[in-house]
Amino acid sequence: MRKIKLTNESQKDILDKLLKRSPNNYTEYENVVAEIIRNVREHGDQAIFEYTKKFDNWESSSDNIRVAGEEMESACAEADPAFVEVMKKSAANIEDFHRKQLRNSWIDTKPDGSILGQRILPIGISGVYVPGGKAAYPSSVLMNVIPAKVAGVERIIMTTPAGADGRVNPGTLVAAKIAGVDEIYKVGGAQAVAAMAFGTESIPKVDKITGPGNIFVALAKKACFGYVSIDSIAGPSEILVIADETANPRYVAADLLSQAEHDELASAILITTDEGLAQEVERQIEIFLTELSRADIIKNSLDHYGYILLADSMDSAVEAANAIASEHLEILTKDPYQVMTKVKNAGAVFLGEYSSEPLGDYFAGPNHILPTNGTARFFSPLNVDDFMKKSSIISYSKEALEKAHKDIELFAEKEGLTAHANSIRVRFE
Repeated sequence: MRKIKLTNESQKDILDKLLKRSPNNYTEYENVVAEIIRNVREHGDQAIFEYTKKFDNWESSSDNIRVAGEEMESACAEADPAFVEVMKKSAANIEDFHRKQLRNSWIDTKPDGSILGQRILPIGISGVYVPGGKAAYPSSVLMNVIPAKVAGVERIIMTTPAGADGRVNPGTLVAAKIAGVDEIYKVGGAQAVAAMAFGTESIPKVDKITGPGNIFVALAKKACFGYVSIDSIAGPSEILVIADETANPRYVAADLLSQAEHDELASAILITTDEGLAQEVERQIEIFLTELSRADIIKNSLDHYGYILLADSMDSAVEAANAIASEHLEILTKDPYQVMTKVKNAGAVFLGEYSSEPLGDYFAGPNHILPTNGTARFFSPLNVDDFMKKSSIISYSKEALEKAHKDIELFAEKEGLTAHANSIRVRFE
């Protein structure tokens, strides 16, 4: 990790470097993704089968592309019972948190007979993409599916790549069963996104696609947006820790590495007002690197996107954190709640030394599908609203419209839309 004095210039340099990791900058892959999407739209299942053979090394067909009941039973039999119980506890926490996000339709009536309101309904079919390449993430299944179930989505399908033996990771399947997925299809990559966006003979078209994936998945979601809704175009994982002299350096080091192990593009940043803490965090990181299984990935991540920033004050530390707008923000200070009140931009905020980032990844309940690459300035975590659609309700009586009709006609005429004005005027001829 590079240790740097926090200044306006160093902050700008770091932001520029971090933003280069955005999927929006990987334009060299866009033509490849566009060709995959075009092929799936034109050839449906046949394109899916060909890409599965090419990229995943197994022969799929209309007979085996969907996970069968016996495959699910086998996965449940293979799964570690203790792990299954943990997933059930996590699922309960996720459901409880997201139920608090539910909103009701409403109607507002007035004495003159005007009625205004909003009708809130779930989308019809939700599709979730679950990675299955270098690692499997059952937690992502829970985080993507449970908010949709809470919203009332009636049909939820999942796509995930199978191994060369045509089997899906058992943990992924068990998580899908716990979360309530209706159908699971064994297909990955950009072709899976295209299949859900446009439909094939085997895979239904969905209304929304959520879930993380590699650069090809991210670019496919971007390309299909508009034909289908998406959650976001996710970039590499990020963590930013704000710490003062009261923080435990071993905890800080461990938390930074928890995200750096995701991949070489992950970012881990410490902003501190205490140089002694910074030095000890560096030492603890070196110790951990001799112990952790993904040390090579962590080292590459830290070499390219790891920083220790020395701030003159806590206010400047928070200002930098707001500019970076990290996916995960930990506050390890004497009074983390007071510092939190100044934070404006972060995907998820973790307060105090016993609230490390993996608590949010796996168990606490808030969603771990979070905005990355600075998009926490205007995006939110995945939530129940993402699976809802809203319709406005408008009903005026003759009395109510009569009071307003001249105003409406004037507005329409000033915009040059005489047919609009006429549509109101004819009711009072």
